[in-house]
Amino acid sequence: MAENALIDKTSAIREGEELDLDALKQHLEPVLGNRVGDIEVRQFPGGHSNLTYLLSSGDEDWVLRRPPFGSKVKSAHDMSREYRILSALKTVYPYGPVPIHFCDDPSVIGCDFYLMSYIKGVVIRRDYPKGLLPATQIRQQLFNFFDVLGELHSVDLQQAGLDTFGRPQGYVKRQVEGWSRRWADAVTPDTVNCDNTIKWLTDNMPAESGNARVIHNDYKMDNVIFDADDPLKVIGVLDWEMSTVGDPLMDLGCTLGYWVQIDDPDFFRESRTMPSDIEGAPTRAEIIERFQQQTGLSVENFPFYFCFGLFRLCVIGQQIYYRYYHGLTRDERFSGFLKKAHVLQRMCEMIISGEIQN
Repeated sequence: MAENALIDKTSAIREGEELDLDALKQHLEPVLGNRVGDIEVRQFPGGHSNLTYLLSSGDEDWVLRRPPFGSKVKSAHDMSREYRILSALKTVYPYGPVPIHFCDDPSVIGCDFYLMSYIKGVVIRRDYPKGLLPATQIRQQLFNFFDVLGELHSVDLQQAGLDTFGRPQGYVKRQVEGWSRRWADAVTPDTVNCDNTIKWLTDNMPAESGNARVIHNDYKMDNVIFDADDPLKVIGVLDWEMSTVGDPLMDLGCTLGYWVQIDDPDFFRESRTMPSDIEGAPTRAEIIERFQQQTGLSVENFPFYFCFGLFRLCVIGQQIYYRYYHGLTRDERFSGFLKKAHVLQRMCEMIISGEIQN
């Protein structure tokens, strides 16, 4: 098939999300030189979180990341944090975009932003692209996807200069408490009751492992880029805004929260956002076994990490639905997140009851 059809296409900048191009060119001239004169700017799709623009001049491309317009929660859109971790990883982890320039001068485009390299390749979303790879190779491609996460969890913190980054002590407890608060803040009268899940997660938190590692915190297939010429090969990992140093098993659990497999209940398979139940795809148990062999980490108490990953997705979906319920958005697509909350909570209950082990 034509792999170029799977490369994210840019479009004209969405209304209300324009940049001051003259001010931007003037600011970037010391960084990019004469190339700024011919810069054209287009926008990538998405934008539920930070906004991403493609800057092009001749045959050269760069990517600009900025917070969403009107954002008031700086910690949720901390450009300097994202730039710092990419800067630290560039010599020890070859998959992150290369950071080029950070700007904290609001007079340029009204907010902090940074410039990074553009990684062009194939992005896989809900359905597996027909003809991208033969069935015999899809399994290896999906294992490769998890191997790249394992490589991140194997980065030496001191070598990367990230040994003082984040707050790894108490990370699991803060995550459970934080997402429980977010759930309470997003509850609507028509949603599910998550009290039992929250209590179970609170009562079953694992002891501190002492295995602090760099974690991505949103590692999923549409945040990963495969080589268009060799789709088995991962060449990029995007969206580092939630990355930190913490428990790598929480990171694995969050990714596996997306990982619907072929023997899962139909109601869960219908909700999938990645083609993880395609014929030949590895199961969660197979992924865990490979992860342990690769990283040397022991995945104990996996039901906790899996349940947390599902609960976290439930909260995220409920937060989106909350905006729709209260009329803060009229986007009808957001109404569907109520059903997703019910599905994810039902899966949590099946884990808690022991019906699903991994």
